[in-house]
Amino acid sequence: MSTTSTNHYSSIIIGAGQAGLATSYWLSKQNIDHLILEKSDCIAPNWRSQRWDSFCLVTPNWQCQLPGMPYSGNDPDGFMVKDDVIAYLENYYRYTRAPVFFNSPVNRLEKNGGRYFIETPTRQFIADHVVIACGSYHLPNILPAATAMPDHIEHIHSSNYKNSEQLPAGEIMVVGTGQSGCQIAEDLHLKDRKVHLCVGTAPRVNRRYRGKDVVNWLDAMNYYETTIDKHPEGDNAPNATNHYVTGRDGGRDINLRIFAEQGMQLYGRLKRCDAAVLQFHNDLATNLNYADAVAKRIRDSIERHIQENSIEAPADDNIDSDFLPYHCEQLDLNQSKITAVVWATGFSSDYSWLKLPVFKDNGQPIQSRGISPEPGLYFVGLNWMNTWGSGRFYHVGRDAEHICNAIAASLQQYKTG
Repeated sequence: MSTTSTNHYSSIIIGAGQAGLATSYWLSKQNIDHLILEKSDCIAPNWRSQRWDSFCLVTPNWQCQLPGMPYSGNDPDGFMVKDDVIAYLENYYRYTRAPVFFNSPVNRLEKNGGRYFIETPTRQFIADHVVIACGSYHLPNILPAATAMPDHIEHIHSSNYKNSEQLPAGEIMVVGTGQSGCQIAEDLHLKDRKVHLCVGTAPRVNRRYRGKDVVNWLDAMNYYETTIDKHPEGDNAPNATNHYVTGRDGGRDINLRIFAEQGMQLYGRLKRCDAAVLQFHNDLATNLNYADAVAKRIRDSIERHIQENSIEAPADDNIDSDFLPYHCEQLDLNQSKITAVVWATGFSSDYSWLKLPVFKDNGQPIQSRGISPEPGLYFVGLNWMNTWGSGRFYHVGRDAEHICNAIAASLQQYKTG
């Protein structure tokens, strides 16, 4: 590793998003010297570059609980829009006075003689402990079918979508119905663009039930305190698709059946593209029914909580739909008016720079609440590291504190020898 300068720190954090800043907060509380390496030239670059113009959180503002600076505004039950999220993180950066070294992407991380060696384009760093806080959404996924589509079709990943105006005139296909796919489909729909939506297996949830946001009910039921070892899907919990809903315009349901009634064309999952003809799985009804069943299961659990605790709550005013849209198993793009496809098909991880045997066969880190099998190496900010809120503003600070306590214990053990 030939570099221009070498610096040694007790701990180095990789990534200056909410996970990295929360970790820095707790390390500072314990007077542990550290540095954050951030690949970009600003705080939380993904919030700036990988969110569309109308983006807002789907969780209420009161769940923004970064350590030392929980939400203190006058709209706890509202939903921060993109610029407010960025401002919250910028304010948190100033509040924590986190030592961030910008424009420092990590090219290589390896271990030698009990210490970690970190290479950036301009410097080499040495650390006794390293915290990986750069998430797991690194490389956009686009399905192989894209390469077989006609040349006149424009392709864009959801991370690059900003608004309907950036897309060519004509009809738009959105592939994927996780939170991003559904919200982008709604954004286009509200702009009177004809939307073709490939519906996957994501569940949905009602925004409100019996007078409260469903998130408030679930919090009162201690759902968000459930740890991964108690999760029904166990170790697969981090791979589970989030329920689609929106915080837009004060928050509301996203119901794909109602979109279909209003003119949106729904399909099953995209199977392949042959000679410009798209083939779809025959699972549209199954996927819509599954989403409805999950929403009902959540409502039923809240209803039991209300009855068991004799809680006074107004009658439910949610409007559901049993509309079953026409199922089409194939579509010739050359005979359609579709001009662009938005690929809301998620991301894959890229830890190729991390030269240590700490990954499962699927490429995901091996860790237990952020503690890896490699002494001194930690992860924070991943989905379901401990609870549902591990990768979110709600509980990321808890996991960061847990990791920092482990670092402090390691340092104390070293001192006492």
